[in-house]
Amino acid sequence: MRAVAAVLVASLAVVPAPADPPPPTSAITVRGNTFVDGAGREVVLRGFNVSGGVKLGEHGGLPFAEAEQARQAATEMRRLTGANAVRFLLNWAAAEPVRGQSDPDYHARLTEQLRAFLDQGFAVITDWHQDLVSRALFARDSWYTGDGAPAWALAPHPHESCGICVHWGQNITQNSVVQQANADFWHNRDGVREEFLAQAGRTMEYLRTHLSAAEFAGIVGMDPWNEPYAGRYDQGQDSRSWERDLLWPFYQRFRARMDAAGWQDKPAFVEPNLFWNSTIGLVRQTGGLLDAGVPGPRYVFNSHFYDTRAQSGVLMPGKAGDGQYTADLNAVRGRAEALGTAAVLTEFGHPLTGFTSDKAPTVDKALYQALDSTAAGSHWWAHPVGAVLSGTQWHWDTASGRHHELMNDNPDKVITAADAWNGEDFSAVRTAEDGTVLLRQDQRLLDRLYPKAVAGHLLGFSYEDRSRDGEQALTFAPVPDSLPATKALVGEGRYGVLLWRGSTGSAPTALHLPAGFAPQVVSDVPWHQAGDELLLDSSPGTHWALVLDRSPAPDGAARAELVRWVASVLSGKSQCGVQEPRRVQDSALGSPHGP
Repeated sequence: MRAVAAVLVASLAVVPAPADPPPPTSAITVRGNTFVDGAGREVVLRGFNVSGGVKLGEHGGLPFAEAEQARQAATEMRRLTGANAVRFLLNWAAAEPVRGQSDPDYHARLTEQLRAFLDQGFAVITDWHQDLVSRALFARDSWYTGDGAPAWALAPHPHESCGICVHWGQNITQNSVVQQANADFWHNRDGVREEFLAQAGRTMEYLRTHLSAAEFAGIVGMDPWNEPYAGRYDQGQDSRSWERDLLWPFYQRFRARMDAAGWQDKPAFVEPNLFWNSTIGLVRQTGGLLDAGVPGPRYVFNSHFYDTRAQSGVLMPGKAGDGQYTADLNAVRGRAEALGTAAVLTEFGHPLTGFTSDKAPTVDKALYQALDSTAAGSHWWAHPVGAVLSGTQWHWDTASGRHHELMNDNPDKVITAADAWNGEDFSAVRTAEDGTVLLRQDQRLLDRLYPKAVAGHLLGFSYEDRSRDGEQALTFAPVPDSLPATKALVGEGRYGVLLWRGSTGSAPTALHLPAGFAPQVVSDVPWHQAGDELLLDSSPGTHWALVLDRSPAPDGAARAELVRWVASVLSGKSQCGVQEPRRVQDSALGSPHGP
């Protein structure tokens, strides 16, 4: 990716701005490798998954008990984090409890809870979620549970067992019942895969006809199947050929169902093999939809990321640092570029309790850093060009720690702690006894400066949030000593830098401003604040902005220094004197949410 960035830097001065597209029929669509809004601005989607509560039985396969809770969650998510997007989980077992028969009550309640986010302007990615195939695979006394498929979709199976497993994710590759159920689905045993597609089509048609046109426009697209995995490979098959022969044809059939249901202008958010770039034992599971050709904007490359080394507590004994996940997320960018479409990271995070929870502040900071920038902070000023990734953190559960879940419908196993699902605890939020919604992570980490919409083409971005690990302020993106006036101006405060190639049009470039962020801006274009947005004027040409929090008015030295820096970037001769970042030696992707 560094070589690609160098080529881009060298060509910045001669590449024209993308032509303004015709007005899209959805609020957000895909153009090239980016999301764009109705004004043709490049859009970055940031938010959370709503929510892991869909995996539980207590709310009937929905994130919230009722629509009012969904409305409160949407309001508080916007207030506390400035999020503009959610990945909203759907549940097959709840949607189709009897084969061939959709549940109208589920569809009606689902629509109301979706509307709570759509009416507040969130971009929504809907997701057919499953983990370990189905809750119905697990006995009442099991150590683990699953979610997804209804009981009727499963073949008769023996009592499941994961053997010696310390994490629920090990069931994927060690529990023979889960393995067989996965294989049955992909091989369409008794037509179950095609029936899933049929009910997904009915659900999509219901949503299209029961949401207003404006509300429906807020749905960006749909994720056909969460974290797909073969279960068992056929004789002579590997992960790459499984993707080619079974997974990609499934996505094409799902795409056809979307079109028939009136979702033809919304992309399918397709995930590769769950283990597409990780090592499982001694077997390298290649993939990443390598044989899908160049499907373009009707599909979005959709990946997840959890650092299983950090969660093990052994393979990564220390904390995460600057550039920790740069290579991993650049691999996601690279696959999207090859597929001719945009990329999104729809799950990432780290446990907030447990024996490795002390790593969460640094792991999550390093993940957000890798979403923002394609270079480590110590190297960014020399190589700032790179795409900003959209992403939704796992996850936002206002009922965290207050659930009442009967694990596998067993009244003797009532789970109230954390996420109430297989011992997980990832929710960034909880609700206090008085009803106040509270963040469980540093607000400086979650409520971020980010480019919501760029008029023209985004060239590069970096943000230093100064979030805390305990009492220690973390700095992953220092200003180099070669820019002394800029470094002095930034001091120890939060700051961001945006580079973009502007276009004609009335819509400005907009950055979200975190709560309490009092902006001072050094830029080559006029700017003003409107609520929680920083608006920068739109015009042709290459533009830049240094956005500071509560900093003194800049002097001429810093401005002149930044002008010279931008000129050096455009010429491909940056002289910032920064160090090469340490490289990530192997992928951290592994079993979902843990080792």
